[in-house]
Amino acid sequence: MSLGSPPPIWYNPFMTHKPRYIVHADMDAFFASVEQRDNPEYKGRPVIVGADPNGGKGRGVVAACSYEARKFGIHSAMPISTAYKKCPNAVFVHPDMSKYVRVSHQIFEIFERFTPDIEPISIDEAFLDITGSYHHFGTPVEACRKIKHTIKKETSLTASIGLAPNMMTAKIASDLKKPDGLVVVEEKNLLKFLHPLPVKRLWGVGEKTLAVLNSMGINTIGDIAGRDISELDDILGANGRHIWDLSNGTDPRDVETEDIVKSISNEYTFDEDTTSKHQILDVLMHLSEKVSRRMRKSGFKGRTITLKIRFFDFKTFTRSITVDLPTDFTEDIYRNVSDKLNEFNLKEKAIRLLGVRVSNFVDSNWQSDLFDASMEKGEKKERLQKALDRIMDRFGEDAVRHRG
Repeated sequence: MSLGSPPPIWYNPFMTHKPRYIVHADMDAFFASVEQRDNPEYKGRPVIVGADPNGGKGRGVVAACSYEARKFGIHSAMPISTAYKKCPNAVFVHPDMSKYVRVSHQIFEIFERFTPDIEPISIDEAFLDITGSYHHFGTPVEACRKIKHTIKKETSLTASIGLAPNMMTAKIASDLKKPDGLVVVEEKNLLKFLHPLPVKRLWGVGEKTLAVLNSMGINTIGDIAGRDISELDDILGANGRHIWDLSNGTDPRDVETEDIVKSISNEYTFDEDTTSKHQILDVLMHLSEKVSRRMRKSGFKGRTITLKIRFFDFKTFTRSITVDLPTDFTEDIYRNVSDKLNEFNLKEKAIRLLGVRVSNFVDSNWQSDLFDASMEKGEKKERLQKALDRIMDRFGEDAVRHRG
């Protein structure tokens, strides 16, 4: 910095640590905005991207909706039948994922012009650490303005951006002035910004935790910060310390530039809600096959196997089990999710959706330190599974089907 130039934003000669400048960039109503851009007749109208509403009898959910649709109380993950009842005159559009992915690639290419330190969160949002690169564009705020301007110029879409000293605050900030917002939180004003906000803004505060906190008279982030940490530990366990730290502006997490796969899953929505055990188990086997095959192609084995089940009333549950030995075998996955299925009374509630997920990965070359008879058996299963994979690669996935 030259002697005659003004200090950069947030410059403090007494600061003992290097300030961080973390950006959370979130595209505004991404899928719906792309459709409005590509179909001028949709502009200004409520646009709902998702399943076919079928005159209010459709199945599936809303994937995304425009801000015009949100005025009717419509939001993502809402049953498409409910969305239709709230706004039957909306434009209903089937998702075009290939198009959205192409646009996403454009946007992330723009991000890369501003920093190499990018952590993708989804197809339409990411964290960017511009601490080491903002000076190429002026101040951190000027860098954010240029990111927004470049996105708008090259894609005709808008992004909302939060700029803050840490990831959590940047995420909160990006959501406050949508669409096309830019909210800047300076380090010196961090707690002044956080403390008046409702506690549900914090990461880790879901509906159950929120209810507990509200029952304690805790309604704002500042209310948490003012409580004794031991009180929160007693009531919330390890999560008490976590949300207390966040409420006091402490979030040391770094932007992770590696795109690490943390789980592999597949889901299936029934055409009609079902209580048929045979049909349910058949779908679970099919999902287990698909997840197992994807894991082997990605080179992973996993220890945590999860069943997801959604009933006719849209109440959704997950049940997980962590096994001793990592696996990518279809039969292992199927056996565990079908065991978890037995925890539900299927005679009383029809099932709408099933899902299978495997996580807690290790590399597929992992081997146990202990040699036992099961190792040789596992190697034989591995060779058989690879042979089946080759058959499916050549003749399609339906060429080989397991039976439950």
